[in-house]
Amino acid sequence: MGHREDLLVGAKRALYEKGYARTTARDIVALSGTNLGSIGYHYGSTEALMTAAMLAAMQEWGEALGKALSSGDGTPAGFWRRIIESIEADRPLWLASVEVMIQAEHNASLREQLAAGLDAGRRGMAAIALGVPEDQIDDATARGVGSVQMALMSGIVTQWLTDPASAPSAEQIVAGVRALTTTARP
Repeated sequence: MGHREDLLVGAKRALYEKGYARTTARDIVALSGTNLGSIGYHYGSTEALMTAAMLAAMQEWGEALGKALSSGDGTPAGFWRRIIESIEADRPLWLASVEVMIQAEHNASLREQLAAGLDAGRRGMAAIALGVPEDQIDDATARGVGSVQMALMSGIVTQWLTDPASAPSAEQIVAGVRALTTTARP
């Protein structure tokens, strides 16, 4: 591996250990075995390197999460159980994903890249929820079903990251959604 790849690996490790905003160039250099000048040479800035690390980590995590969510018993409770298992197993990345959204407020490039990821995420979430291949999901379904599924997931993630002892189980989530849909008024 060259310095560029070493820096990315070190930045991803720092992301998991310290978070997006608390990682310094010195942290990355210490974890990557490179030097401070390498960051500027290969990435231009620590912020650009951390953005690349976050996007690479999110890509890897998204692929793993997509596989996990599309496997299993196909029930709504099974889906939420796999989400909860991912939150527990990949807590540092889930935390970093929340943190990076805040950082994106001050980084237009990062915000654009996250928005593109959301678009793909909506389509994937709609496909999983409806049990059909992604290429069969039209834009309206992605924006409707996928957006609602992602909004629900964001709320569940927030609860599990903040207070896992009181966060809802997969069965409680399903029961809550069913209660909302059967009592909803037009």
